Amino acid sequence: MASKHRNSGNALIVVVVCLAIIIGAIVIVGSMAKSRPAPETRPVSQAAMLVDAIAAEEAAGPFRIEAQGTVRPVTQTRLAAEVGGRLVEISDRFVAGGFFEAGDVLARIDPSDYEAALLQAEAELASAMARLADETARSEQARRDWIRMNGESRQPSELVLRLPQVAEAEAAVQAAEAGVMRARRNLERTEIRLPYDGLVRSRDVDLGQYVAPGTALGVTFSVATAEVRLPLSNQDLAYLDLPSPGRSGDWQPPVRLRGEVAGQRGEWEGRIIRTEGVVDENTRLSYAVVEISDPYGLRSTRRQVPLQIGTFVEAEIEGRDATGLIVLPRQALRQDDRLYLIDAEGKLEIRSVEVIRSTPDRVYLQNSIKPGDPVIMTAIQAPIPGLAVRMRDSAESVEPELRVLPAGELAAAPEEDES
Repeated sequence: MASKHRNSGNALIVVVVCLAIIIGAIVIVGSMAKSRPAPETRPVSQAAMLVDAIAAEEAAGPFRIEAQGTVRPVTQTRLAAEVGGRLVEISDRFVAGGFFEAGDVLARIDPSDYEAALLQAEAELASAMARLADETARSEQARRDWIRMNGESRQPSELVLRLPQVAEAEAAVQAAEAGVMRARRNLERTEIRLPYDGLVRSRDVDLGQYVAPGTALGVTFSVATAEVRLPLSNQDLAYLDLPSPGRSGDWQPPVRLRGEVAGQRGEWEGRIIRTEGVVDENTRLSYAVVEISDPYGLRSTRRQVPLQIGTFVEAEIEGRDATGLIVLPRQALRQDDRLYLIDAEGKLEIRSVEVIRSTPDRVYLQNSIKPGDPVIMTAIQAPIPGLAVRMRDSAESVEPELRVLPAGELAAAPEEDES
């Protein structure tokens, strides 16, 4: 019994000693932590985001409205034979692409039958005129005979004076004159001519071929002027001063045309001469017509690149004055008509703007920013107002030049500090 009490006393002493050791250790560690110097604190610096930016510019001059169209001739003629016969002559210029002047004979139909018809008509006219002269003389003789026999107190009848015969002879003369005119016109129609300078688009007949009245001979067009139909939306029309339909004295906006002909880029000047005055029901577009003088440069204009019929061109129309507005590249405008700007402290500013006109290339703003304000062009994934930004310098955009080190230098090259 005594031994049991002695063992329990020893265990209690061990527990007390362990607790004393633990408490002492805690006290020692706490005193050491208090005596340790506080760690040095450094201010946290935020790295500025590197962005591309441009200075806002003020627009100068008019709006530029862009459209597209195809060049087509103002005057195009589908030639057809007006008289029948065999083709006995075809001009060297009557070929596809051939240039001709007004009045040139492009082709000739055998005129012999029509020359004979003209001679016959002239003979009939001479006969009719002789008969008229005979009837007129007989009428005058009948008048004199009546006066000699009856005096001047009584008027003779028309039958006595042979007036119906005279009228019939006059009608025969008129009919003969019409026959001569018809025969002469048919003879003239054996020569295929046009009243304008032009080019031949196609020829459908050949020498020796017989053609009947109405036979297609070819297609030609005038080179004096060409035109382009430009489709315009309601938004485009709001920034243009176009001629009113049916009025030719209105302002005719200048147009610059650009296109490619035979691998060469060309530019041509034109003017909008009219609007068609209707809205297409399917596309809801209106059309303005641009006229270009001497597109091939064959008359008076010297052209480095001729504007060929059928060329697809891009048009830039001079619109209303845009002076005072801010113009920026289209990609500078963000969603919901906002811009990313750099403020005076180098922070990101998100500003809503008033868009006057937007095109695929440019955007025009009013009462939003001032000329010279830095506009960020870089796309920012998570734009937060107040974010530190830094404009990219031109030197930073140049990639460093890579240099290949020799084997010896490669071994001696210093290692980078991984810290």
